[in-house]
Amino acid sequence: MGEGVTSAEVAGTEVVLVPVGSTEQHGPHLPLDTDTVVAVAVAEGLAARLPGAWVAPALAHGSSGEHQSFPGTVSIGSDALRVVLVELVRSVRTWCDRVVLVNGHGGNLDAVRDAVAQLRYEGHRVDRVSCAVADADAHAGRTETSLMLHLRPGGVRLGLAEAGCATPVRDLLPAMREGGVAAVSPNGVLGDPAGSGAAEGERLLAAMVDSALARLGVPV
Repeated sequence: MGEGVTSAEVAGTEVVLVPVGSTEQHGPHLPLDTDTVVAVAVAEGLAARLPGAWVAPALAHGSSGEHQSFPGTVSIGSDALRVVLVELVRSVRTWCDRVVLVNGHGGNLDAVRDAVAQLRYEGHRVDRVSCAVADADAHAGRTETSLMLHLRPGGVRLGLAEAGCATPVRDLLPAMREGGVAAVSPNGVLGDPAGSGAAEGERLLAAMVDSALARLGVPV
């Protein structure tokens, strides 16, 4: 990460990994920066396996309008996020060959995708990967709770964990577009954190890193 690093120490960097997170509610038991913590962890896992890579400071505010009914959510919206990403990559590309945006929040997807499309049109070498794993629940359920028990167990209020709406997100989208997550889940959880564990979180993180490497064309 960028803390304490000098310009000379990043000279010669070939790949800059930018974690793109969010600040938003994650039910009654997970911290607001959950997506950012996961994005940083995936970026660090990638950096360990990509020669000449450096993890830039995370973007901690994303597009989280669907969570705006809940206290603590801080969203800059999709349009603003796209502009920030475009300007950030343009800047980094003046001294680095390649940039990879490591997205930890589904609500950021449109901005990340559109930014990458614009930047590639301009001739920049930029890629995007998501912190995704097969069979994950949608939000603040077993997947994210397990990840946080592995990455930052002291931040998990496990005694407050409770199940939320378990309906597949694709079936919830019409209601969520109208009224956000609060319209389908009063506690903000889309899934069930029951059965979460740090060991499972460690396995999930490894799978996310492997999936991201595969998307980048790196053998795993």
